[in-house]
Amino acid sequence: MKKQVLIIVSNANVIGSHNRRTGTFLPEVAHPYAEFEKAGYQIDFASLSGDTPYLDALNLADDPDNLKFLTGKGWADMQKAAKLEMINVGTYDAIFIPGGLAPMVDMPEAPLLKQVIAAAYERNAVVGAVCHGPVSLLNVKLNDGSYLVNGKNIASFTTEEEDNYARADVPFDLQTALTTQGAIFHAAAPWSANSIVDGNIVTGQNPASAKGVGEKIVALLESTNA
Repeated sequence: MKKQVLIIVSNANVIGSHNRRTGTFLPEVAHPYAEFEKAGYQIDFASLSGDTPYLDALNLADDPDNLKFLTGKGWADMQKAAKLEMINVGTYDAIFIPGGLAPMVDMPEAPLLKQVIAAAYERNAVVGAVCHGPVSLLNVKLNDGSYLVNGKNIASFTTEEEDNYARADVPFDLQTALTTQGAIFHAAAPWSANSIVDGNIVTGQNPASAKGVGEKIVALLESTNA
C-alpha cells in the first residue's frame, strides 16, 4: 500500500515589526518533496487556515528539485492546501513541517497543530521538520503531560545562524526555546547539512539539511510495514 505523507505549511507572509516578507522556504519543501516523490508516496498539503500559502526564496529556482517543484505538481498542490481541521491526519504515515520564517508566526502555539503532532507521534507515525519548522514541536504535550521534545535529540535553525539572518524579526530564539522544553539540541556549523533521527522524529538544522530530512523520513517509512 502506498505510503502517505502530509506536508503542513504556514499561512504567514510577513514577520516582525519591520514586516519582513516571508513564507515557506522553497528548498525546505521542494527537497523533501522530491524524496517523497521518488519513493512513490502520496503527498498532500495542509495549512493552518486553508488560505493559499506563500513561498520564500524563489531566487533559488535554478536548483533542479526547486524548479521541478515550482513547475510540476508540488507547488500546484501546495497552493490548494486543505485546511488542517478538514483533514483526517490519522490516515497519514508521516507528517512534515518545512521551515522558512513563516512558521515562527503561526505555529508556536496553534492548538490543533499541537494536537495533530502529539497524536501522530503517539501512534508512531513519522514526525519531521526542518530549519524553523521545528517551532511546530514547541508546546506539544503528550498524554503523560510531558513536552514532546523533552529528552529528544533535536536539530533546528540555531542561535548562531539566527544572529546572522533574522534576529531583528523573529519573536524568540528557537534553539533556546527548544532547549528550555528539554530538547537535547544538536547544532552543527552554520549553514551545514545536519539532520538527525530520534525514534520517529526527524529534524534538520537549515535549508542544506532539508534533503537529508526527506531521505531519513523515507528510510523510516521503508523500514516499517504499510
